[in-house]
Amino acid sequence: MLFVDVIRAKRDGGTLSAEQIGFFVRGLADGSIPPEQVAALAMAICLRSMSFDETAELTKAMAASGTTLEWSRDLSGPVVDKHSTGGIGDKVSFLLAPIVAACGCFVPMISGRGLGHTGGTLDKIDSIPGYRSTPDLATFERVVRAVGCAIIGQTTDLAPADRRLYAIRDVTGTVESIPLITASILSKKIAAGLDALVMDVKVGSGAFMASMEQARALARSLIETAGGAGLKTHALITDMNETLGLTAGNAVEIRESVAYLTNSRREPRLDEVVLALCARMLVLSGVESSEDAARQRADRAVTSGKAAEVFGRMVAALGGPADFLERTDHHLPSAPVTLPVPAAHDGYLAAVDARALGNAIIELGGGRRRADDKLDLSAGFTEIVSIGSAVDRERPLAVVHAATEADAQRAILNLRAACTIASSPPSSRPVIYETLRPGRA
Repeated sequence: MLFVDVIRAKRDGGTLSAEQIGFFVRGLADGSIPPEQVAALAMAICLRSMSFDETAELTKAMAASGTTLEWSRDLSGPVVDKHSTGGIGDKVSFLLAPIVAACGCFVPMISGRGLGHTGGTLDKIDSIPGYRSTPDLATFERVVRAVGCAIIGQTTDLAPADRRLYAIRDVTGTVESIPLITASILSKKIAAGLDALVMDVKVGSGAFMASMEQARALARSLIETAGGAGLKTHALITDMNETLGLTAGNAVEIRESVAYLTNSRREPRLDEVVLALCARMLVLSGVESSEDAARQRADRAVTSGKAAEVFGRMVAALGGPADFLERTDHHLPSAPVTLPVPAAHDGYLAAVDARALGNAIIELGGGRRRADDKLDLSAGFTEIVSIGSAVDRERPLAVVHAATEADAQRAILNLRAACTIASSPPSSRPVIYETLRPGRA
C-alpha cells in the first residue's frame, strides 16, 4: 500500500478503510511515514472530516499502538479522569486531580503540551523543578496507587501514534478537526485503563470550538466514540470567552493552583468549573449519588487541606521539591520584568479576544511557534480582570511577566488590543452551559 494513495482518498472525500487507518497508525508509531505526509493526511482529515466509524477505528488503533494499562481490582476506588479540549488559563487539572483523589478515586492523568494558542498542562507542571512529567510506566502506576493521582505526559509506551500526530497537528493548523481531537483524547484515555471519563468541552473565543454547534458536535463525537469502546463518558460544555482564573502562562498558573488548593484564593469562575467537574466525576464513578453531595465532598477536600496534601505528595513522588507547597515562590521561576497593563480608558471590560491573549503569551515565549521551541516558563499574565469588571489606571487589565522590557511593552499592546472597554458592563453569561450524557448528547 502506498501512503500517498491514502492521502488522495481522504483528500477527495473518500472513507478510509480499517486497513488504511491501521497502515497510517503503524506508520505514525514506528516513524516510517514522513512528517510531511502525516501533515498532508491531517489536513485532508481536517478539511474532509471522518465518519463516526472512521473516528472509532482511528481511536482504537492509536490506543492499541502501545501499552494499555490494566488496573487490578484491588484498588480501593474507581479509576477516573477528566480532559479539557483546551483554553486560556485552564489550570483545572492541577486542582481536580488531587481533589478527586482526596475523595477516594484514582486519577491517572495523561496530559499534553500546548496546542496552538492554548496552554499545555504538561508545560505548566514542568515549571516545578525536578518534577518528572514523563516517567516510566512503572513509576506512573506506583505513584497513582500510592498517592491517588499523577499528572504526566505521554510516554513512549502509551499511544505512541497519537504522541507523534499531536506534535504535528500543533504546528500545521490541523488542531481544530473534531475526528482528530476525538481520537487524540480518547486513545490516551482508553490506554490509561479508565473506568469513567468526564470531558470539559470549551466554547468561545479562546477555544478551538468557537460556537455551541461546534462544541456540541465535539461532545457528541467524544461520548459516542468512548461509549463504543466501553468507556463511560459525560461532557460539560463550559465558557472560554475569557481567561479561566486570574492567571495565564506556565509558572504563574501553578502559583494560582497552589493558592486555590490551600484555600487562600479561589477565583469564582474557576471554582465553579472545578467543583462541577469534580462532582460529575464522583457521580459518574459511583462514589456519590447526587451532584449536591458530590460538590460538598469536593469542597471539603479543599477546605480541609486534604487536596493540597495529595498535590504535595504527588509533586514529591514525581521528583519535585518535598516542600513545594510551603515554598512555592522559592521554587518556581519568576520573570525579571513585571508591568501593569493599563486600560485604554476608564470603563468596563466588555469582551476579550481570548485567542489573541493566548497568542500574546506565545509572543512572550510562554508558548510554541514550532514543536522544538524552548519555553520561558516564567512568562505570562497575572491579576487578569474578568469581563464585567470596572477598569482604569488604578485597576489595570492585568500584570505582564516578561523576560525584557521590550517583550513586556509588546505584550501590553497585544493585551490592550484584545480587550473591548465599554461605558457600561455587559450582560452576564453562564460559566457552564450544558451537561451531555450518552443518549442525550
